[in-house]
Amino acid sequence: MDLNAIREKIDALDREMVAVLNERLKLAAEIGKLKRSQGGQIYVAEREEAVLRKVIEQNQGPIKNEALRAIYREIMSAAIALEKPLLIAYLGPEATNTHQAAMKKFGASVDYHAMATISDIFTAVEKGESDYGVIPIENSTEGSVRDALDLFVESDLKIVAQIYLEISHHLISNSPLEAIERVYSKDQALAQCRHWLQRHLPHAQLIEASSTARAVQIAKEEPGAAAVAGELAATAHGVPIVAKNIQDKADNTTRFFVVGRKPSGRSTGDGKDMTSFVISLGDQASANPGALLKMLMPMAERGINLSKIESRPSKKRPWDYYFFVDVTGHFEDPKMKEALADLQRFCPLVKWLGSYPAMS
Repeated sequence: MDLNAIREKIDALDREMVAVLNERLKLAAEIGKLKRSQGGQIYVAEREEAVLRKVIEQNQGPIKNEALRAIYREIMSAAIALEKPLLIAYLGPEATNTHQAAMKKFGASVDYHAMATISDIFTAVEKGESDYGVIPIENSTEGSVRDALDLFVESDLKIVAQIYLEISHHLISNSPLEAIERVYSKDQALAQCRHWLQRHLPHAQLIEASSTARAVQIAKEEPGAAAVAGELAATAHGVPIVAKNIQDKADNTTRFFVVGRKPSGRSTGDGKDMTSFVISLGDQASANPGALLKMLMPMAERGINLSKIESRPSKKRPWDYYFFVDVTGHFEDPKMKEALADLQRFCPLVKWLGSYPAMS
């Protein structure tokens, strides 16, 4: 086949794909009507993950699975927008890592609202001003975002999905490296690049900003200032990248939660779920040296895998802690229900924070 013949074949395939996509979106719009008439949720995390899983299983290449997921993410984003306009709150301003994570999950066809703080995101979703919120929860290098964990104790919002985003940090400035005297960024971003900054800018002052995107805005205006942020922020504000990939660890990844007012159902097919809880031992923690082990046993005895446990001060009295726990399985699983019943016999607080698909 010559070049023109190949192009004609591609054009024909494009016409077919557009027609099929529009047919798919019409069906999605019909589903949206049924959901609204029955009071159901438009965005269903477990269904989304099931669709993506089936698509990947059918992929025989040469397209890579990650590229196929990205394409279908946008198809589903367009479908959601037809079913019902969604507003997603995220930690702003525009072009932050949280904004990027939100777009990775919900695509470009929904509406986004930048919020100043994580607390603002919780409030917006609780009041129904936003449909869902996207918050950073932990980083593979620097650990958990403590403000986010603390907000779950009092909030009735549920975790409905999670997102993993590889984070690449760049040094962004209008000044050359040798002229940089101040480096702005979010505290976690500065920490994730600590060793690089010590080696290359040992005399520069490190200054915390409210977000990586805000840091780029400051660096754009101040001579001798730089920001640590992602490429999206550099492009959005038109500031050059002086040095790329300055994070201390190559596999720097941040985990984000999607929070909503209603919980997610079980994943279908071969899908797996994760569940998060916050648990308090109350007075047992100090009175009983084996209290923490006793808290873990109901899960272990039933083969429920514990993937994370982290303590946070309750702020109610000295040396009183909440334990944030991630386990495999869904809240509605029979074994999970049995384990929770055991826990509730001796723990004053066992709060379910949500169940969500294990895949990102």
